[in-house]
Amino acid sequence: MKAYLVLDFEVTHLRDFMAYVAAIPAHIGRHGGRYVVQGAKPTVVEGDWRPQRLVVIEFPSRADAEAFLADPDCRTLFEVRRRTTISRLVLVDGPP
Repeated sequence: MKAYLVLDFEVTHLRDFMAYVAAIPAHIGRHGGRYVVQGAKPTVVEGDWRPQRLVVIEFPSRADAEAFLADPDCRTLFEVRRRTTISRLVLVDGPP
């Protein structure tokens, strides 16, 4: 079953964030992930959620997504993202 990482973020330090943007796709690909949505500005249709920018990454399985999140080679990049953005990240399973 596929799994999806959904990231809602607001960039607070663009110059430093660009290092993350340049490096993270290779790590995503190494875990079988691919961008479905990449940094899109969403249009709120209903409710009070006010996302700034959205990224949706599809992985072949939850295990692949969790391996990406736990990858020690990504730790520094995740720290860059956390330091340069205000972000919210969720992991969801796709349909069977």
